[in-house]
Amino acid sequence: MFDAVNISLDEKQRLLSQHEGHFLDFKDRRIAPAKVAKAVSAFCNADGGDLYIGVSESSAGGSFTWDGFPDPEDANQLVHVLEEVSPFGTDIDGEFLSVEGESGFVLHVNSRKSRVIRRAPDGKIYKRLGAQNVPVVSDEQVLALRRQKGIESFETETLPIDLRVVTNSEAIIEYLLTAVPVGEPETYLHKQHLTVAGKPIVAAALLFADEPQACLPKRCGIKIYRYSSEEQSRDRLVEDPATIEGPLYKQIYDAVDRTVDIVAAAAFLDEDGLRSVRYPHEALHEIITNAVLHRDYSITDDVHVRIFENRIEIQSPGRLPGHITVDNILDERLSRNPYLVRHLNRFPNPPNKDVGEGLNTAFESMKKLNLKSPEISETDNAVLVVVRHESLASPAQQVVDFLKSNDSIRNEQARKMTGVDSESKMKKIFESLIKAKEIEHKPGTAGRGYAYQIRRK
Repeated sequence: MFDAVNISLDEKQRLLSQHEGHFLDFKDRRIAPAKVAKAVSAFCNADGGDLYIGVSESSAGGSFTWDGFPDPEDANQLVHVLEEVSPFGTDIDGEFLSVEGESGFVLHVNSRKSRVIRRAPDGKIYKRLGAQNVPVVSDEQVLALRRQKGIESFETETLPIDLRVVTNSEAIIEYLLTAVPVGEPETYLHKQHLTVAGKPIVAAALLFADEPQACLPKRCGIKIYRYSSEEQSRDRLVEDPATIEGPLYKQIYDAVDRTVDIVAAAAFLDEDGLRSVRYPHEALHEIITNAVLHRDYSITDDVHVRIFENRIEIQSPGRLPGHITVDNILDERLSRNPYLVRHLNRFPNPPNKDVGEGLNTAFESMKKLNLKSPEISETDNAVLVVVRHESLASPAQQVVDFLKSNDSIRNEQARKMTGVDSESKMKKIFESLIKAKEIEHKPGTAGRGYAYQIRRK
């Protein structure tokens, strides 16, 4: 199950100099198999991580030494318990590490974020939190973990509201006029399992209530903010946030339109006058759609769209579900809210036309405009996508390309164009271009701070 891998002395030193934390744990080779199972299940139930068995901590704490197994066979009990936690190595792999000049083998176990809840052999559930393996005990904690894994979704919770809120709305009447076959609202919702015991579930309200925000105890709108600044490091809110509400189909299109309008109006002034910023419509549409469709509706928060002079940030409540990570999100598929995804795809001109391909489309549309790919990250309780208005070309190349069709450029103007956030950094780029004989100071501009032009041959 685990191969033997030889690492260098430098690699060993780098490994042992690390600190234990959310993604890393060191264990003594004499550890009880039950504790190994606890640690591995905790990693699988959180964000994954690396466990090294055969590393001893000093009595004073804080420093680690290599103290491996004399032979890989000596770790057979531990390997066996790993199979109990994750059968067939579904969520784990690893190797036995050896170093020339050091005695013994260190067992490295790589645990991946799992699609399902992984229990220790004693049936208990653990989750990695910081540098601790925390037991998941209460029913509420287990439910929260199941939702994080995408095993259950808040969208199937029953709402204590009158069924007519979703059977007698403009949203469902308009929807059913295009459905095949056409049916009565109550019959349709029942067949689609969008009602339980005569009450609508959360997904039904989000899709078909004219005012779902009034039905849910949680917020489910979109807030759009516009920021401006003299210097990009000091952003300030220009006006009150725009609030987009309503059923999700309308909400998505209204939010995209509003974002596009704000971006179009958010031109800023430089030496050449007002300059506008352009983002691919497809990228904004797909990222906002993704944020609405796959957010965690059990969290009391809205989707937030923040528009800056050089970027747009889209924040969606809830961490990535199941086995989805920032690294595999473009390749793997798992829907937190399958009812919402399926039914929105049935609307005319559905916002999620290519189900599962939204973020890939966003990346492609940015590439077509020679812009950098969106950046995806996770915070403690949300997913953040940042769309930067930065060219794939280096700042130096952007300056040269600009000067091929313009007489000159100044430091502030170049910073706004390239996204470089420091006057001194931009100055060093200019100096490098001068040294490379690509550009030169424009005569007569020293008094107001140098402008630069293409070097005259």
